[in-house]
Amino acid sequence: MTTIADRLFVPPGKKLKLADRDPRGTPGFDGDKEAGRARLRQLNAQLEELQEALYAQGKHRLLVVLQALDAGGKDGTIRSVFDGVNPQGVKVACFKRPTQSELAHDFLWRVHPHAPACGEIAIWNRSHYEDVLVARVHDLCTETTWRRRYEHIAAFERMLADEGTTIRKFFLHISKDEQRQRLQERIDDPKKRWKWSSLDLDERARWDDYQQAYEDAMAATSTEQAPWFVVPADRNWYRDLAVSEVLVDTLAAMDLKLPDGEPGIEGLQVT
Repeated sequence: MTTIADRLFVPPGKKLKLADRDPRGTPGFDGDKEAGRARLRQLNAQLEELQEALYAQGKHRLLVVLQALDAGGKDGTIRSVFDGVNPQGVKVACFKRPTQSELAHDFLWRVHPHAPACGEIAIWNRSHYEDVLVARVHDLCTETTWRRRYEHIAAFERMLADEGTTIRKFFLHISKDEQRQRLQERIDDPKKRWKWSSLDLDERARWDDYQQAYEDAMAATSTEQAPWFVVPADRNWYRDLAVSEVLVDTLAAMDLKLPDGEPGIEGLQVT
């Protein structure tokens, strides 16, 4: 049976065209918004149980990479998908413009300390991919440099996987019109104005350049150990459903189990 993950998966080495992926589509799910939200509640409950077992067992690690254009829904995805999980076992790292200290090191230096430890889920809101996206689009390095970084990224992720980290990477794919509406909301709604930056318009003007940069980056770095998934994200409910289902399937495949209690605990009465 074809799953949502199958429909969103970016095959390794295959050229990707984002224009062929409908940002308003719901591949792998035939229900409406109400059904989708009901399914999401089920997935939230499953994810909560699986994450508790992951944390308690302390054996496996999961890295979740979220990438998107401005207003793509990274923050909303984190809030909705990880609602109810144990915060002790989930860490979120947000990678904004590099600091001077970060720029003084290699481009992977700032992300590596945020990789998950055993029993943890690490969520990266933006990531090392900014250095083949923003750096490329804004000519912050030479083409030779950003192209070479594809190999460095693949080797870095392969090392994490070889050391026991399961990696899932998501590109939240919104349409240009949906982005326009969301940016306008940040202007019109006083409660959302804190999200607004005039730089958003400059980035929006580079839309086509970013589409090409994402296509090339995902085609070059989607691997069996660290696959990319293109998630249609114009509909928030489907976006959250899709990411949740991929992660639940991923954790379920780890055969997670709660550890046994101390010997002799059964029947013990606390006085």
